[in-house]
Amino acid sequence: MKRIFLLLAVVAMTVLQSCEGDQGPPGRDGLDGASVESEVFELQNVNFQLNQNEYMIRRDLNPAIFDSDNILIYRMTGTINPQTPIWQLIPRTLFLNEGELDYDFDFSRVDFTIYAGGTYNLATTPQFINNQTFRIVIVPGYFSRGGNAVNFEDYNAVIEAYGIDDSNIKILN
Repeated sequence: MKRIFLLLAVVAMTVLQSCEGDQGPPGRDGLDGASVESEVFELQNVNFQLNQNEYMIRRDLNPAIFDSDNILIYRMTGTINPQTPIWQLIPRTLFLNEGELDYDFDFSRVDFTIYAGGTYNLATTPQFINNQTFRIVIVPGYFSRGGNAVNFEDYNAVIEAYGIDDSNIKILN
C-alpha cells in the first residue's frame, strides 16, 4: 500500500509540475525614440573661453543621455597623416616648460564641459587652448554589465569594443 501511495504521489507531482497557469500581464514598452547606441561626436577647431579664471568649452547633449550612460572625451594631440589623428583620453596633465596644464571634463545627462587649467597663465600658450579638436564618445550603461575590460586610453580599442562606426561622426560646434 505504501508503494502504491508513493507511486501515485510521484505521478501527481510530475503531472502538476508540467501544468501552466494564466499568462501574466505584459511588460512595459521601451522608450520611444530613445537610442541606447554608442555614439561619437566631434568638436573641431574650438577655442576655450575664459570664464571667471577658468578656461572651458560647454555643449548641450541633444538628446539627453540616460542616467546610466558614460562619456569619454579624447583630445587630438596631432596626426600621423591627414587621415590618422592621434587621440589622447582626458583628464590629462601636460608637463610644459611654463608649468603644468590640465585638461579635465564633467558631464550630466544634458551637457558636458571640458576644462583647461594650469599652474601658469594659459594665455601664454594659445596652441593648447585655441583650435582644439575633441571626440566625445557616449558609452551606454548596459555595456558595463560584465564583458571584457576595455583600454579606455586607446581610442581605437574603445571604438572596436563598443562596435562604434566612426566613419560618419556628427560634428558639434
